[in-house]
Amino acid sequence: MLILQVQIHVLPESIEAFRAATIENVTHSLQEPGIARFDFLQHAEDPNRFSLCEVYRDDAAAAAHRASAHWAKWTETVAPMMAEPRVRTWYKTIFPGDEAW
Repeated sequence: MLILQVQIHVLPESIEAFRAATIENVTHSLQEPGIARFDFLQHAEDPNRFSLCEVYRDDAAAAAHRASAHWAKWTETVAPMMAEPRVRTWYKTIFPGDEAW
């Protein structure tokens, strides 16, 4: 499994539009067969900060997601809403093992 955590800082005036665009993207993403999980989180103390936690079954699934129309639409839509570039960090599972997903 590959896990991508994305940290996003959104402009205050864009919070609701960002939430709507991201929920649409997550909804479509969860229909992809290579995605085991896709969480969209808002920081409890700073409502301008969000996280995505995306769990892919393999490299091909991650590549397929980045090639999807809904991902392209999301990146174009939310780019002007960001206060700074998003930070992406890739992880591999240790425990539980891949079989637990």
